[in-house]
Amino acid sequence: MPRTTETKPAQPGIVEANRSVWRRFPFDDDQDFQDARRGFMGTAPESVVRDVGGRAVWDLDAYGFLAQDCPDTANPSLWRQSRLCSDHGLFEVVEGIYQVRGFDLSNMTIVEGERGVLVIDPLLCAETAAAGLALYRGHRGDRPVTGVLYTHSHIDHFGGVRGVVTDEDIAGGVPVLAPHGFLEHAVSENVYAGTAMGRRAAYMYGAALPKGERGQIGAGLGQTTSTGTVGLIPPTVDITRTGQTETVDGIRMVFQLTPGTEAPAELNIHFPDHAALCMAENATHNLHNLLTLRGAQVRDPRVWARYLTEAIDLFTGSSDVAFASHHWPVWGRERIVTFLSEQRDLYSYLHDQTLRMLNQGLTALEIAERMQMPPVLERAWHTHGYYGSVNHNTKAVYQRYLGWFDGNPAHLWEHPPAESARRYVEFMGGADEVLRRARQSFADGDFRWVAQVVNHVVFADPDHAEARALQADALEQLGYGSENGTWRNFFLMGALELRHGPVGTPTATTSPDLLAALTLDQLFDALAVRVDGPRSWDADIAVRWNPRGGDPVTLRLRNGVLVRVTGTGPAAADPDVEFTLDEADLRAVLLGTVTPAELAARDTVKVVGDAGRLTELLGHLGAPDPDFAIVTP
Repeated sequence: MPRTTETKPAQPGIVEANRSVWRRFPFDDDQDFQDARRGFMGTAPESVVRDVGGRAVWDLDAYGFLAQDCPDTANPSLWRQSRLCSDHGLFEVVEGIYQVRGFDLSNMTIVEGERGVLVIDPLLCAETAAAGLALYRGHRGDRPVTGVLYTHSHIDHFGGVRGVVTDEDIAGGVPVLAPHGFLEHAVSENVYAGTAMGRRAAYMYGAALPKGERGQIGAGLGQTTSTGTVGLIPPTVDITRTGQTETVDGIRMVFQLTPGTEAPAELNIHFPDHAALCMAENATHNLHNLLTLRGAQVRDPRVWARYLTEAIDLFTGSSDVAFASHHWPVWGRERIVTFLSEQRDLYSYLHDQTLRMLNQGLTALEIAERMQMPPVLERAWHTHGYYGSVNHNTKAVYQRYLGWFDGNPAHLWEHPPAESARRYVEFMGGADEVLRRARQSFADGDFRWVAQVVNHVVFADPDHAEARALQADALEQLGYGSENGTWRNFFLMGALELRHGPVGTPTATTSPDLLAALTLDQLFDALAVRVDGPRSWDADIAVRWNPRGGDPVTLRLRNGVLVRVTGTGPAAADPDVEFTLDEADLRAVLLGTVTPAELAARDTVKVVGDAGRLTELLGHLGAPDPDFAIVTP
């Protein structure tokens, strides 16, 4: 097998597997294509959206190749989904409600009011949101933004807010609505484990992959993530209960709160004057994730299903269209009920059948292999695993109830990957013998096994060129055959980095706005998870903060743990140094924008004790690595 960094064609087994998909599913059903094009009003004259420096952050025409027939290097079902998601422009949902689609991973919805417009989910970055709003105004007039609504706490639904409103607009009375708990979850997700999530998201969305039939063709939920400027304007109106009603610029809304579904803080919206139902991201045209491949807290499919039943009961009797923050709408009351019911049954079935099998003693891997969906759900296009998958969602349900351990004591204390790999390769007769056998498996079309076994060689000897090449080839073939967009991206990103080295994290989700929205408690927590524990075992440092207008807080580093204590009780006794300061100064030093020495020198800061102890404390913090290795040790 030649050693090359070039992509390869699809192997015969993948070609046949992809062709068999045509025979399994109703590709002659074009209802989705009709719905995805319905109400099209036009698209932007300029195909590339750029930031202020001229850098491209989104290319509307990047997926033009999807208009061609599906090649052998792509699963036809995923190709179909990606073609649907790549349609871009302004679409009328019903009179007075419009969507900008294809300008980012998510949709931006615009509802016309008496004086201006309510913007729902202003995309991931300011540049794409501004381009979307400009497109709307080009067709419907230069109406001001009179309200903003975030449906949930994921960044592709709020990050572009500064492309549609300013701080001055908010100060002037423009409300920002969001579900209860939005701000806490929006900022904590992108800070506590944000570095790891961001790195893995680079694999999940494949933003660094070349676009094309052998590269990135989409992510199932949308095409990919934009790479522009992320912001956040905190909500001013809190939605706290189902049945709560709000009117913004004459737009009446009835809310359904759905915490713990697709996001920890999420809501659905009914527009009674438009007979329209917004399902946020709780019902889209794919099986969603119960645990995203980038990482998150496991979602609860049982609760998710119950909220879908509640939405059917509350709203479908008075809704002629249902739309979401991704994909395209569904029109007609009967079709809406069918759509929401099948989505509900999808999550219920995965939950209940996983529990049934785990109570029979099956492990997560065994359940994932055995899980088979009912025929009606398998044939419905909107239940396919383009983003989540049956395989990894069943593992998520298992994890939610039983955790990582499958009960087999042989798995209780395994060696870590690199140590295991060296032992496996030695047991199997050395790297050359493993590769000889793996090449035969590759020729036989057993790419799944090749990826599993050659991974041991790569982790035992990451500089082994032949192993890296064969592993890349195997991952590439698995990507070509995957119906799931995020699986394809993971496989192809693995192949890319094995061939060319790490490409980093294209989309940055941590921004000054998100950091500014952290509470002081969250900031202290963010410092605590950066403490280098072993290096700090012998440290004993206490720093007290006396923020003007707030309670004193003492940070004590001892036994490798950074503990915060509010007040002046026994646990906060005997600080080494005290700083009396404004909250802005405290935030500046905690975020690292000023040094301890610069802080102590400020006229607005009073220091009692040894200011050098703060420098010592901060010296025990480690820096996260946004480019850590994934397919190599």
